Amino acid sequence: MRERSTKRGFASRPGDVECWIKASDTPPRRMDDAAAFTARLTIDVTPTLRGRVKVAAFQRGVTVADMLRELLAREFPHSHTGELS
Repeated sequence: MRERSTKRGFASRPGDVECWIKASDTPPRRMDDAAAFTARLTIDVTPTLRGRVKVAAFQRGVTVADMLRELLAREFPHSHTGELS
C-alpha cells in the first residue's frame, strides 16, 4: 500500500487551521506604479552579475524586480524631454 505524500498539493489547505485563517488577514500587495505594468523588459546578463543583483536585492529586503524598477525610475525620471508616454 502506498503512503500518502506529505507534500502539499497546489490547492491544498495548510495543516494548521489557525495559520490558514490568519493568512486571509494579510494585506494585499501595494497598489502603485507596479500595478500598471504594460511591458516586460528582458536583458542578458552574466550569471555572476545576476548573482550579485540577487544578493543585493536580498540584503535590501526587496525583490529583484522592485529593486530594478526603482533603479530604472531613478535613472530615467519622467521629467526627461522626448518621453514617449
